[in-house]
Amino acid sequence: MTQDTWTYPEELSRALPAFGLKPVPTTPPLLVRGALNELYRFEIRRLRQRLLDGHVERANYVEEVILLRKKYWPLALQPMHWEEIVTRSSPAPSAGRP
Repeated sequence: MTQDTWTYPEELSRALPAFGLKPVPTTPPLLVRGALNELYRFEIRRLRQRLLDGHVERANYVEEVILLRKKYWPLALQPMHWEEIVTRSSPAPSAGRP
């Protein structure tokens, strides 16, 4: 079985390690985006809980949400765009095999 390989754009490759993500060439872009989305959802839920617990003032909540969105800027790219900007390479068929 052969696997496709992916080449991530430099800017995206530099941003992902800040989230603990370091995709290898065989990591599909939608898998990486899904993991990043889960991290964002965890942080946004934690922020909401901090608001409800009184650790974040309501007046600052929107600003905190905006900061999270800026931090997770790669999620601004829709899934279909991830597949467009991450270059896919399919392995060449093996010689002598149908």
